[in-house]
Amino acid sequence: ICLIRISSKGPIIFSQRRCGYKGDIFLMYKFRTMFYNEKIEKKIIQAKLNDKRVTKVGRFLRKYSLDELPQLINVIKGEMSLVGPRPHAVQQNEYYRKIITGYMQRHSKLPGITGLAQISGARGETKNIELMKKRVKFDIEYNNNWNLAKDFYILIRTFFSVLSGKAY
Repeated sequence: ICLIRISSKGPIIFSQRRCGYKGDIFLMYKFRTMFYNEKIEKKIIQAKLNDKRVTKVGRFLRKYSLDELPQLINVIKGEMSLVGPRPHAVQQNEYYRKIITGYMQRHSKLPGITGLAQISGARGETKNIELMKKRVKFDIEYNNNWNLAKDFYILIRTFFSVLSGKAY
């Protein structure tokens, strides 16, 4: 945690408005992995592989998904679950709900720190609309077929995925 502060100026915890259950807006927490920018961006730019905005410490945190740990606060507050569709930023939500049929169905369950889309190869940057449609398909499949055994399966797969260090 101290390395975040030492490596670049700015807060240790990053918060962003996200859309959750039934479209409710909440502040989602993450460890800050990018260089701090005091001005508020009007357009949210999704992180990319080898993104120049990511700090050296941030690269390590992202590689092992350690930047997600503060979301346990969101889980305790009842805004998120361990497993569920990943919450998108409010601006992204507004954009995609207009162009992807059924997009808002992903809000029928609490958003999660991990989800079916993440373990199925639909995590990270969505360079085109087809990649986002794929993610939404997994989210809706999860919501429509939820069961506790599937949650345990997703958590176990996430654990091994995190150990592999394939995130960014």
